[in-house]
Amino acid sequence: MSLEVEGLEVAYGAVKALHGVSLRVEPGEIVAVIGANGAGKTTLLRAISGLLRPSAGRIRLDGQEITGWPPERIVALGVIQIPERRQLFASMSVEDNLRLGAYLRLRRGERKAVEADLERVYALFPRLKERRRQTAGTLSGGEQQMLAIGRGLMASPRILLLDEPSLGLAPLLVQELFRIIADLRRQGLTLLLVEQNARQALRTADRAYVMETGRVVREGPAAALLEDPAIQAAYLGGAPTSLPAPHPSEVASYARPTRAAASGDAAVGEHGDGRDHAGR
Repeated sequence: MSLEVEGLEVAYGAVKALHGVSLRVEPGEIVAVIGANGAGKTTLLRAISGLLRPSAGRIRLDGQEITGWPPERIVALGVIQIPERRQLFASMSVEDNLRLGAYLRLRRGERKAVEADLERVYALFPRLKERRRQTAGTLSGGEQQMLAIGRGLMASPRILLLDEPSLGLAPLLVQELFRIIADLRRQGLTLLLVEQNARQALRTADRAYVMETGRVVREGPAAALLEDPAIQAAYLGGAPTSLPAPHPSEVASYARPTRAAASGDAAVGEHGDGRDHAGR
């Protein structure tokens, strides 16, 4: 599934969160969106998912415009968001959380396919199978993130939107998480990844966009951005800097669709303590 966002603008009351954001995701790609707290990354995902209504701009899936559609219609198309901070049902079991991810499919009578996908999720995350009767709220931070991704996969997504999946995880778990994300792409899944861990995101993605204060200020192949001195200074451990905005023609070239094969952060911020919380 291809995704195209063109000139998107979103506001919270009088506060504009997105200013003419454009991007594209081709089938089978991992595309990363990086930037600091308040850059507009989560707002972008929420607008794509239908949780926020844009004031201007267009969103297309496989050429079909879905701007302003309600979330349930967008989910039915196969666009699934893994939200920041997981948002699990803490008092329900691991397995019940997973089955809830397939609620539309179960309503359509796809019970046999759902059971097969449940076993695939358990194969991908063996720890979840070990803890399938345990309540979600008692899992560690890493296990909860596995569960959030597993729940999204149970919806049989065509494109997966990941919002800060490494937030609060220990370094070893972050490495494992990005290995799984790369594996999902190799299985043919299309992914749009919003992530503050710029180094890991750029190492994993095919292409990337850099956002500052609700605008795309840089874009290109992820490997090239990883070696860009300005990106290194701003996001990879160097001295803070501000990236120059691209020329409008450069933005337009990346926003045009090709035939390649294959939550309101600006208003309230995205915060995490950087720790993996042990099971309680």
